[in-house]
Amino acid sequence: MNLNYEILIYWNNSDEVFVAEIPELNGCVTHGETEIEALKEVKLLAQEWVKIATEKGWFIPEPKGRLTFA
Repeated sequence: MNLNYEILIYWNNSDEVFVAEIPELNGCVTHGETEIEALKEVKLLAQEWVKIATEKGWFIPEPKGRLTFA
């Protein structure tokens, strides 16, 4: 399965952590003390997300590349 989803990483002032999320995978959000840590965690979570979705027969969206928000 292609896991090349867009990943957003940003600083959260209130929690003082970097947040990483994959908008196309509902609920796929992690955090870390560094950008690299947050990125590693969200990639692991994405693998688990797809594994569970596959087991349960849920729809798994194909990566769309860069998303645009209005």
